[in-house]
Amino acid sequence: MLIAHISDTHITAPGLTAYGKVDTVENFTRCISYINKMAPRPDLVVVTGDITYSGQREEVETAGLLLSRLHMPWYVVPGNHDRRSTLSSLLDRQSGDTVFRTYGDCFDYLIEDRELCLIGLDSSTNKAPGGKISVLQADWLGECLAANRERPTLLFLHHPPVKCGVLETDEDGFAGAKYLGEVVADFPCILRILCGHIHLASHVAWCGTVVTTAPSMGLQLYLDLTMQLPSAFMVEDPGFYLHYYTPRGNLVSHAVFVGKTDHGPYLFDQPR
Repeated sequence: MLIAHISDTHITAPGLTAYGKVDTVENFTRCISYINKMAPRPDLVVVTGDITYSGQREEVETAGLLLSRLHMPWYVVPGNHDRRSTLSSLLDRQSGDTVFRTYGDCFDYLIEDRELCLIGLDSSTNKAPGGKISVLQADWLGECLAANRERPTLLFLHHPPVKCGVLETDEDGFAGAKYLGEVVADFPCILRILCGHIHLASHVAWCGTVVTTAPSMGLQLYLDLTMQLPSAFMVEDPGFYLHYYTPRGNLVSHAVFVGKTDHGPYLFDQPR
């Protein structure tokens, strides 16, 4: 099974660029075209939040048009740049058999009809850029995992529930990480937790599994491990993760960056 993992698309309104520098619409278009042409083609796409630049309805409409070009099912969860009130229009356009949490906000859901069990969680808040998982969400997650205990499982949400050594997002914090971590630690069936938010491709062990954060649509965070410099970004090629669940039951993850120019592939044994 192949899963394309996109995050932090930051789709702007038509004619605008993100932070006055990055054409995220063009970058996302380029990634969608690349994914559609892959062989083998991914079975589905998950988008782990910050789908829009500022949560505006026209940004959501543009994102929806772009996502509709994918040749496979896709699923979204909100990030801190999104608004549930506008992003909710994308839920009806998602593909496949999803079971939503029946109380509270409706961006928590289970995807049942796949080789892997996938669970999307809404870690966004309306008041702060940091993440949050409530006790109710954690309880619902535990119920889903208990009902699918024997199935290998992926969780996907916007905010990593663990600090990744990135000043701005570490300071944003994650309320309820304790509740989420207690549930995760009880279920070794969780192969990976897929996130975004930090605009970097990274992996970190947490509560018996691995948290993986995806790159963004060209707004790569400038990595400052001194944790002293103000937050800044580099303009780079847009990227995504390709997660391959092998016949042997391993989850192998590859970071894919989509450039504008031809970089190959070239055979190693070509004449010099």
